[in-house]
Amino acid sequence: MITITLPDGSKLKQEKGKTSLDAAKGIGARLAKDALAVKVDGELKDLNSELAKDCSLKILTFSDEEGKKVFWHTAAHVMAHAITRLFPKAKLTIGPTWENGFYYDIAAEPFKPEDLEKIEKEMKKIVAENLPITRKVVKREEAKNLFKGNKYKLEILEEEAKGKEISLYTQGSFTDLCQGPHLPSTGYVKAFKLTKVSGVYWRGDAKNDQLQRIYGVAFPAEKPLKEYLTMIEEAEKRDHRLLGKKLDLFSFHDEASGMPFFHPKGMIIVNELMNFWRAEHIKAGYDEVRTPIILSKSLWEQSGHWDHYKDNMYFTKIDGKDYAVKPMNCPGGMLIYREKVHSYREFPLRVAEVGIVHRHELSGVLSGLFRVRSFTQDDAHIFMTPDQIDSEVSRLIDFIDYFYKNFGFEYHVELSTKPDKAMGDPKLWKQAEDALNRVLKEKGINYKLNPGDGAFYGPKIDFHIKDCIGRTWQCATIQLDFQMPEKFDLTYEGADGKKHRPAILHRVVYGAIERFFGILVEHYAGKFPLWLSPVQVRILTVADRFNDYGRQVEKEYSAKGIRVEVDERTESVSYKVRQAELDKINYIIVVGEKEIKSKGVTVRTRDNKILGEMKKEAFLERLLKEIDEKK
Repeated sequence: MITITLPDGSKLKQEKGKTSLDAAKGIGARLAKDALAVKVDGELKDLNSELAKDCSLKILTFSDEEGKKVFWHTAAHVMAHAITRLFPKAKLTIGPTWENGFYYDIAAEPFKPEDLEKIEKEMKKIVAENLPITRKVVKREEAKNLFKGNKYKLEILEEEAKGKEISLYTQGSFTDLCQGPHLPSTGYVKAFKLTKVSGVYWRGDAKNDQLQRIYGVAFPAEKPLKEYLTMIEEAEKRDHRLLGKKLDLFSFHDEASGMPFFHPKGMIIVNELMNFWRAEHIKAGYDEVRTPIILSKSLWEQSGHWDHYKDNMYFTKIDGKDYAVKPMNCPGGMLIYREKVHSYREFPLRVAEVGIVHRHELSGVLSGLFRVRSFTQDDAHIFMTPDQIDSEVSRLIDFIDYFYKNFGFEYHVELSTKPDKAMGDPKLWKQAEDALNRVLKEKGINYKLNPGDGAFYGPKIDFHIKDCIGRTWQCATIQLDFQMPEKFDLTYEGADGKKHRPAILHRVVYGAIERFFGILVEHYAGKFPLWLSPVQVRILTVADRFNDYGRQVEKEYSAKGIRVEVDERTESVSYKVRQAELDKINYIIVVGEKEIKSKGVTVRTRDNKILGEMKKEAFLERLLKEIDEKK
């Protein structure tokens, strides 16, 4: 018999050689039914993997992120299997999961919409066949021989699989090169939908072959699939890329792929976000700094980014020396701190930076403002003594909560711990993880634990906001770091007169301004609250003879900071009202003979709510109050 330790600390006895699925059955029939994969001593494995010794065991279901990925990866294999049946000449490349499902890249003639329907139909047959999925470890030469007609798989074997165990997964007549794990059989993939097809390049390089990428989603049952597709339909109506163009907020251009261009109206929103951010940071005792975008290679070697983040960075040479465009603001902030001697009396020292950073993303994953190569982080670094950690983390959680409530966002919290490729002393990591865990528990915050998903220099608390159609977005983060002070030899003079290492909190609130902007566009469907709207009021004149009065109201409102414009076109009022509604202007004012006599305005909202006639001064006060309260 072996002893299996479960996540809650309880023990389970089982015969040696039985599977993880047997263990799930021993815990409960419902868990065994929902089980998709397992983690054995922290290692992700197939549900049918044998347990040969005492171990820790976590059963993964679709509610676990890793469980979802196993499910989606199997769905990708089911799709690939169907493609090989229907299109024998197609060459498979890779079929990973992504944040909302799965995709597979295929070397083939362009697929048509009707081809996706055929593939879905064939997938249903494969699921109905309930084919067992088995894993086999093979030698490199055997794998090369199996895939000798597929140059893409051979390239993977040459480059990515070196030093790794080579495994194959088979379902019926279909075998794919894959590290796994996978579901026990194809019958688990109950509900799925292929969502789109796009062209991509092999390895994301335009110099390589062009491939076809088919995306899909999959769920264990039909109901969540239908709910997801309904959400996607609503999301398409709110697509920030379409609304951004329609409302003249931003654009993208081939001359700077993956890097957004903000238009005047878009910059109004960005500036309002930053005005709010700066005002609150001043109240909270932050000092703001700015550091260069390009910094020397030696700095990135010192910070650890060169070893841990180099593949996501851009490089250049200046005066024959190597430099990098910064992917993060942190190292520059460390240099500023090191400029003078610090005392414990200064702590906590809160230093903020709104910095533009660049990170290399493959062209295939770029997605409007949600995934870009150039973006602005609302960063801050808090330098403190170790005994100030708990109070500062608690203060930050409250600070972030205040921000998100202003936008009407609910959120949940996740705690991510030491990754496999981390730098620094494990003892310091344990100290940092314990501190974050302790604060969350003391504040009574329920959180999800993400083992191994921390930054390479420290554990982190992530905030996932939920938009109005139920999607979640990771934005704010709090990262506790004991490594950078060591790397940069940062010190402060303690009360004992001796030098000590500070602890550092890295944090963002918006995250990336560009991404947060995109989330807001979709969350509000372009109908921004008054304080954020590029144009808050539009004045419609009934006829040309009322234009002077319209301009007078515009001047009075503009002098008080209201963003207002006059529509003097010789169109009907109903036409101009409809256009203002389409432009999502918060308040629409109509002025004519009656309004001139009463020195008033007639007001309606963009949602066709009639507020009626009121004195222009009274309506101005109403606007200013609504803006001030950020309703």
